[in-house]
Amino acid sequence: MNQSFAVWLLILLSLVTANLPFLVERPFLALPWTQKGEADRPAWSRWLTSLLFFLALIGLGTAAMTLIGRGVFTATDTASVLRFVGVLFALAAAVAIVLAYPGWRNRGREIQKSFIERMLELLVFYSLVGVLGFAFEANLGNRFPQGWEFYAITLSLFLVLGYPGYVWRYLMKRRATSRSARRSAISN
Repeated sequence: MNQSFAVWLLILLSLVTANLPFLVERPFLALPWTQKGEADRPAWSRWLTSLLFFLALIGLGTAAMTLIGRGVFTATDTASVLRFVGVLFALAAAVAIVLAYPGWRNRGREIQKSFIERMLELLVFYSLVGVLGFAFEANLGNRFPQGWEFYAITLSLFLVLGYPGYVWRYLMKRRATSRSARRSAISN
């Protein structure tokens, strides 16, 4: 993998994941409080589920750093490239399964996420993309320590990438009338 490919992959992934919390109403996080529309469960069950969910995400981040960051990848032979792509797809599938769990748990219910819940999802996606970026950087061999300035700037850029989803969710006006009601109003 070269640096240019890694950077463009991270930019594309950031664009998609920064807009996902605003475009999708399905929850991506198992939160310790009851979301609007969610079935009522005991508090200990919500906290335990949330703890296990976030531990699974931390474990996947650690696995990404280990398998991608410390993995030896040389693009000299096909087997090495296939191994790297296989590891990348396996980790992506595992993250997708973990993030799909809260929506699967609430299947058949219409969950309405609040702004705070969307921001928490945005922070989790920022962290996941950041871990992947650090893993790519370590794989390329030039891992540098980062200060708070780096995180402030990258979080700001991530929020800017999520602005189209924010505009679509909160700033666009939606008409309550249906298309057939508008047609009949125009014909009269």
